[in-house]
Amino acid sequence: MTEPTARFLRACCGLPTDRTPIWLMRQAGRYMAEYRALRAQHSMLECIHTPELAAEITLQPIKAFGFDAAIIFSDILPPLAGMGLNLEFVKGEGPVLHNRIETTRDVDMLAVPPAEETMGGTLKAIELAAAELGTTPLIGFAGAPFTLASYAIEGGGTKTYQRVKSFMVREPAAWKRLMNKLVTVQGDYLLKQAKAGAAALQLFDSWAGHALSKQDYVRYVQPYNKALLAALSKAGVPVINFSTGTTPYIEEVAACGGDVIGVDWHLPLDEVWARIGYDQPIQGNLDPIALLAPWRELQTRVDDVLMRANGRSGHIFNLGHGIYKETPVENVQRLVDYVREKPIRDA
Repeated sequence: MTEPTARFLRACCGLPTDRTPIWLMRQAGRYMAEYRALRAQHSMLECIHTPELAAEITLQPIKAFGFDAAIIFSDILPPLAGMGLNLEFVKGEGPVLHNRIETTRDVDMLAVPPAEETMGGTLKAIELAAAELGTTPLIGFAGAPFTLASYAIEGGGTKTYQRVKSFMVREPAAWKRLMNKLVTVQGDYLLKQAKAGAAALQLFDSWAGHALSKQDYVRYVQPYNKALLAALSKAGVPVINFSTGTTPYIEEVAACGGDVIGVDWHLPLDEVWARIGYDQPIQGNLDPIALLAPWRELQTRVDDVLMRANGRSGHIFNLGHGIYKETPVENVQRLVDYVREKPIRDA
């Protein structure tokens, strides 16, 4: 593989950069007036599945702030619709799956279609956005098997994870079939995103760390994340393994694979690095709430993240999760400018 020149890709590979690259999860979204104006005319699913709209939204934060990477505008849940679940984004409620998985037969009825049939709009949006971005890398993404299984079984958001955890322990054979189907669908989808022009891929495991103990993670999640991340080694682009709430067993998360480990804000970067190895590139890990604070407080928190990264190669500055819709646009601009002004040294 030719050595990359883009800061973001160099950091993904653990190579030196002149400054810390920065992008933010949900950087294309509701905090931007441009996005709100577009969404006032189009539904969420329309924006996701219409290539021109998705590409336009993807480019909005790049034009506004000059992030070091873009991420394709989409959502982790549409592949579940392609498998046969009835997905709707309900205003004020969020995503709802009206025919959620309740029985083992429901698992067996799920289809495993190729990404071209169900996510063709996103694949075309990647082509369009990548052509417009030029040398700015574009990130493709998908949800990890446990997070998608949780939505599919719960039927939407949850605070207890009761349905999914009950299914997991009471129906272990069906759980295995479900997770293997998700590995197949998501592996194909992510590989096709790389083929369409994504320069990097990110796997989102947003729920496992909030629902599972280390023992359950190792038993019910890790084998499938390992299989999926191993399949993505064929993509020929860096892969970010991102999860939230998993710092109590971050070693087990890192053992799943991925060129970069994305971490939330619950543990300082230097402590994470000490546990998973200093040669492992890391993405993170400012608490998103900091972007709602006055500049002096935000600056202090940013300085702490950069200090703990200690100028090492392989640090990508990001939030520990998605940007809040209430975030002031001026705080995003000041954050990007501030990180951009900080030269780094290799530790």
